[in-house]
Amino acid sequence: MGVREWIESWPVCRQLTGPDPLGRGTAAESPRSATVRARIAEADQQASSVCPYCAVGCAQQVFVSDGEVIQIEGHPDSPISRGHLCPKGSASKQLVTGPQRAQKVLHRAPYASEWSELDLTAAVRMVADRVLDARNKGWQETDEQGLRLHRTMGIASLGGATLDNEENYLIKKLFTALGALQIENQARI
Repeated sequence: MGVREWIESWPVCRQLTGPDPLGRGTAAESPRSATVRARIAEADQQASSVCPYCAVGCAQQVFVSDGEVIQIEGHPDSPISRGHLCPKGSASKQLVTGPQRAQKVLHRAPYASEWSELDLTAAVRMVADRVLDARNKGWQETDEQGLRLHRTMGIASLGGATLDNEENYLIKKLFTALGALQIENQARI
């Protein structure tokens, strides 16, 4: 590249001699940036979500292509975050697509001596079935006088002190919705 070509490719020269005197368009564009495309250009779906990390509730846009998450960004219409995400929130794509994400769980069947691998979906269904079964077996509709109880004595919860307020709040809501009465936390005992 000669000196004259170098000077002509310089953005300030393009700004002063070209049709973009304010330098807000083609004068400021490099040859590389002319070929760059947005990461979400290939997305065929967009879903709204909320960042899972804290209680602020920053809204997210999740971009999907061929059933795979390709990008997660802040939602510009959110009155809370106005399209911005903290470093943890902007890295939340790793929760879904990261290689460290658990796809299988270890399960030891009753009376078995070895662990076996289970698909994550099958394990979640197994836990849900067992929770509902315990709830139904311990369900009390009314007491001896006929008063409505709508509770279960088959489920109890003991939360840990390592959980934060949001997690404890959600656990309390879940077990209350299931009809459980015995909901405690290690920090209170």
